[in-house]
Amino acid sequence: MASPFARRFAIAAFLSSALPLPALAEPDQTPAIAKIIDEGMNRSQVMTTASALMDGIGPRLTNSDNQRKASAWAVALLKSYGLSNVHEEPFYFGLGWNLDNYAVSMVSPRVLPLTVIPMAWSPPTAGTIVAPVIVAPMSKEEHFAKWKGKLAGKIVLVSMPGATSEMKDPVFERYTDKQIADLDHFDQPNYNPLKQSGWMKAMTFREKLFAFVKSEGAVAVVTRSGRDGKLVSGEGYSYQPGQTVALPTIQMAQEDYRRLVRLSITGPAPQLSVTVAAHYDEKNLNATDIVAEIPGSDPRAGVVMAGGHFDSWIAGDGASDNGAGSVAMIEAARLIHATGLKPRRTIRIVLWTGEEQGELGSLAYISNHFASRPVDTSLVGWRYEDAWNNAFPITPKPEYAGLKAYFNVDNGSGKLRGIYTEGNAGVGPLLREWLAPFKSMGADALVASKTHGTDHEKYQAIGLPGYQFIQDPLDYETRVHHSTLDTLDHMRGDDMRQMSVVLAGMLWEAATSDKELPRQPIPTQPVPSDPFKVADPDD
Repeated sequence: MASPFARRFAIAAFLSSALPLPALAEPDQTPAIAKIIDEGMNRSQVMTTASALMDGIGPRLTNSDNQRKASAWAVALLKSYGLSNVHEEPFYFGLGWNLDNYAVSMVSPRVLPLTVIPMAWSPPTAGTIVAPVIVAPMSKEEHFAKWKGKLAGKIVLVSMPGATSEMKDPVFERYTDKQIADLDHFDQPNYNPLKQSGWMKAMTFREKLFAFVKSEGAVAVVTRSGRDGKLVSGEGYSYQPGQTVALPTIQMAQEDYRRLVRLSITGPAPQLSVTVAAHYDEKNLNATDIVAEIPGSDPRAGVVMAGGHFDSWIAGDGASDNGAGSVAMIEAARLIHATGLKPRRTIRIVLWTGEEQGELGSLAYISNHFASRPVDTSLVGWRYEDAWNNAFPITPKPEYAGLKAYFNVDNGSGKLRGIYTEGNAGVGPLLREWLAPFKSMGADALVASKTHGTDHEKYQAIGLPGYQFIQDPLDYETRVHHSTLDTLDHMRGDDMRQMSVVLAGMLWEAATSDKELPRQPIPTQPVPSDPFKVADPDD
């Protein structure tokens, strides 16, 4: 016969099994976050990694020799840190293009070296061209008729000269609390199927402009840089075989461009000497994304990802755009692996290429792994990207459900201040919980607004939880972005250490939490926001 104590124990056991169990508490992340902070602040390698990439290798134009060199370097480094499944995933891109040397000078009415850079994917000169300039600004096809029969043998200045600008806002700044609060607004969608995207209009017009100027017998084209201060970028988008621009094309600093315009008006027209040595690479039309992982302990728990784009323009070293995000990814992975932490979910780091030409690397990865959209496969490059953005229905692939979060860094090298929630009200509580350990570092803000122009957009476009961090502006938009000044000197070590630590901490928490970020519905074909909109003949 059982004792009274045994009977009481049996009854208690029965009752406890019959009652619902309390919810399990979230794993205590304090020791893991402490390890990440210690490693990231006291033994950081982020700035030496940045110097190796930016100072040692330099700009990384998509599919160029230098970009391939940088990719091999990144793969080797990630493997040396002990990451798993390190590999490159190819996708169709187009021509490689390599700039070997260039020089442009005014030779009359006086000799003066000019601040310029060749436009990416524009052809080289056959030796040195010496020819007069003609100021022929054209921004619409209707303007072509005015210049018919007048461009033969000339170097054509096709931009309006603009006016000297005086900087009224601070060149360098950090966000105030009010400025961050001002970002907290809901961006209501505005769908107008009658309007062609500004990007498509600009790209289509550029093709027609260069073809017209070539047909008129011009010998070179000059465009004006978008910012003053002797800054140039070299942005170009004609990278498909058989569709490159027809003439050597130079982007010129505003100050030099306006000087040529003034001299042309007072006459006689200045003469320039132009030499461009560049070569195309048609051997491999595929670019590659770089992928590396820290394996999770539970294969059924899914994957968390982080990424930044690895490609850059050519005028600087691609430091803030986006060497900063790329080396932060590498350092965050190193921090997690070096501390010996073992996540439950797999952590996957991706360094994208083709971002500067339309987020093509992330688009290809998403199309291969997460979802498909019905797009005409004969389209390539930016035409494919534009069609993809507007194609429905979206069909998820088997890996779709397993992606629990994607975090992106690509707004310069300023420290992280929080996250844009992209209008998803449901993600706030969990993101705030994950950010809490980094409040004292200034990274605790959540704002509802969207941010554009980088790879998280492709995740949002198919309903996946992809988010971009808020970052202090520093001098990113005012001087550094896509410019000659995009070098390591404009990256702050304190900011980069904070960025790497916060990124590593967010990845760790997303990879171990029992909770998951709520998803938006899979997008479906929208209806016009204004059902009574009349087509604009200029669109």
